[in-house]
Amino acid sequence: FEERTGHRILERYGMTETNMITSNPYEAERRAGTVGHPLPGVEVRITDPETAAPTPAGEIGMIEVRGPNVFIGYWKMPEKTAEEFREDGFFITGDLGQLDEAGYVQIVGRSKDLIISGGYNIYPKEIELLLDEQEGVLESAVIGVPHPDFGEGVVGVLVPQAGCTLDVEQIAETLKPKIARFKQPKQLFVLPELPRNTMGKVQKNVLRDQYAEVFHT
Repeated sequence: FEERTGHRILERYGMTETNMITSNPYEAERRAGTVGHPLPGVEVRITDPETAAPTPAGEIGMIEVRGPNVFIGYWKMPEKTAEEFREDGFFITGDLGQLDEAGYVQIVGRSKDLIISGGYNIYPKEIELLLDEQEGVLESAVIGVPHPDFGEGVVGVLVPQAGCTLDVEQIAETLKPKIARFKQPKQLFVLPELPRNTMGKVQKNVLRDQYAEVFHT
């Protein structure tokens, strides 16, 4: 991108409830695939989703944030506000991520999209990046749907590039040496486009409903 345009991409992270949280620097090293460091006055920590205990650097967990940028609560929704804040004032973002040794934040996905199959945690983004690399694939979405043996089974939904026909069996074979067996999609489907909301975000809940019975037929 920089070679073509003369500009470097500046990756940042924010949300409605917090405004901007982190940013890669303007002048110093910008690490691709990360959203940089917390902004001045903003605290970010990664915690275990089950115990809320802080996690070591490099370990994936829940992203929590505290600072003057964070809203004070949901309008007339005290119960939801209480659910989303820790007692020490940290807001639970619902995003999963990790901090590296240099303090750069990397986001790996939404906690609600986490797939638990056979007792293993599977992060869809890792699989989607591999699927998106396949010839003829425009974009992809990876979801977990009910499975009688594993709790959830991994399903990949692919959108082909214009004029391309995808061979899902060949794509599945290509993935085998690249990721652990438990992460490999048990089924791949092709759609002309992914369902999106008015903000342009992929509606994985719609896909989960659409393919909910695929392992029960």
